[in-house]
Amino acid sequence: MDLDSAHATTAMIQADGNTASAVQLDVTDPDQWETFARDVLADHGVADVLVNNAGIALGGPFLKLTPADWDRLLSVNLMGVVHGCRVFGEQMVERGSGHIVNIASAAAFTPTAVMAPYSVSKAGVKMLTECLRLELGPKGVGVSAICPGFINTNIGVHGTMVGVDPEIADASQRRIQRIREFTEKLPWTPMSPELVARAVTRAIRLDLVVVPVKLESWFGYFVSRALPAVNRRLMAPFGVDRFERLGARALVKQQEHYVPALVESVG
Repeated sequence: MDLDSAHATTAMIQADGNTASAVQLDVTDPDQWETFARDVLADHGVADVLVNNAGIALGGPFLKLTPADWDRLLSVNLMGVVHGCRVFGEQMVERGSGHIVNIASAAAFTPTAVMAPYSVSKAGVKMLTECLRLELGPKGVGVSAICPGFINTNIGVHGTMVGVDPEIADASQRRIQRIREFTEKLPWTPMSPELVARAVTRAIRLDLVVVPVKLESWFGYFVSRALPAVNRRLMAPFGVDRFERLGARALVKQQEHYVPALVESVG
């Protein structure tokens, strides 16, 4: 989805003296997965590790979401993972070893009234992981689900909000971007993607099943299992209305900033 970023990442890996290559893959296309898996097998042999990380964010009021919205998100976030697990899992089972890591989310066990499609897709990824764990584990293939909390990535910035005033949605996205930029300057990087990378390596090394990342994810995981009614109640205030209020507030502040600047330029 972002080939330039993929090439930049491979360049960093190669600069450290390691081998890496970037390949464009439509994760919604089973045929492309088949071709990709055959190419990897021919060039490198059976993969030791597969990380299914592709994902998009889409939300909004449930009654405003169309079947096309659901199809678009689930085809990437859920079926893309299914296709990857199938083609690479088959090779790993034949060899008798390997590990599949599926990037889910704290949304897998934290319901929200504003991101139903995303939460449904990530819950599906988590359950798929647990099912495959039972089926592929005895055949030598580990399967893990990583469930990050809030992490500085572009998925939120590039996300889509259906049924929300575009101006308000853009203002909310800009506010999210400012929060990202602020946290990136902090010395302890509380939202760094490196936290997820470390969780992936830990899951493979220790053969873990579900791995929450960050305090809010661990908290949500515990509460969802021990006190599910409390989990739903805690998330009840975080709906579309709150998203729109935050966006409207950000929009007002933006307008207050531009009006004095305009007056000064005119004067």
